[in-house]
Amino acid sequence: MLRGSLAYLEGVADVSIIVVTLFNNPLKNWAVEFLADILKQKRRIAIPVSTVIGAYHVATRYLKLPRLEVKHVLTEMILTKSPAFYPHITPDIAIQAIDYATYYNIEAWDGYIIELAKRLGNSIIYTLDEELSKVKEVVVVNPFPKELIKQYHEYMKHYLHMKGKTES
Repeated sequence: MLRGSLAYLEGVADVSIIVVTLFNNPLKNWAVEFLADILKQKRRIAIPVSTVIGAYHVATRYLKLPRLEVKHVLTEMILTKSPAFYPHITPDIAIQAIDYATYYNIEAWDGYIIELAKRLGNSIIYTLDEELSKVKEVVVVNPFPKELIKQYHEYMKHYLHMKGKTES
């Protein structure tokens, strides 16, 4: 177990939890409230600093959100200096993250989240990423109501379709 892990009794937040706070969508209000509870330590969930960086990547590269707006929101979030932020990626955690990525054919940053959740002693990951459910070593929790998740997926299908049309 990692030093300071008692501060993160409830698990680890994935990139997707942050990304949905960055643009208007059916989950945004719930996600902002959930994230605020984490930042205020009402929920004892770790936010790896790397997930904030990953959120910038996903928001600007895949969702094509305005870079300056995303930068502003994420910078303000980091400037809260909440104890929820978990800054450490050690070489042994990185090796294990790559092992998970290789074995499960997932992103390396997802491998890091898996290894961190295990090392914090709870193996719980808060995410929208259903693919992580195939990893037997962790418990994947989607913190949002099922009906809103359904609305979100429909919204994203339309959103990505429209984004694709504007780029063609």
